[in-house]
Amino acid sequence: MTLGAFSLSLAVKDITASLDFYTKLGFEIIDGGHIHEGFKDTDKMKWRIIKNESVKLGLFQGMFDDNMLTFNPKDVLSIQNDLKSKGLTLIKETSESEAMKSIMLADPDGNQIMMDQH
Repeated sequence: MTLGAFSLSLAVKDITASLDFYTKLGFEIIDGGHIHEGFKDTDKMKWRIIKNESVKLGLFQGMFDDNMLTFNPKDVLSIQNDLKSKGLTLIKETSESEAMKSIMLADPDGNQIMMDQH
């Protein structure tokens, strides 16, 4: 199973303060900066993807309650089917009809893992 690129998604309280902090550590914005469609209260949900060399972080204000591991595979649907065939329970599933496919599961300690195809 190929999970794709890895990043850590951080649930932040203040995107401006977080960006200020991480840019001082040498991170640069590589994506985001707009309100993400498809979530409730979209006027409050902001995100940025930042990078420092090979390290990527996602900063998400108002979109997630907890920090999570994020992978970007090429075929989320096949990974979903594989995980389910192995008896793993998914918190969020995807379908063939969804344009933006993502799934979510948790490890035995409750750490959330999102697989997001874009």
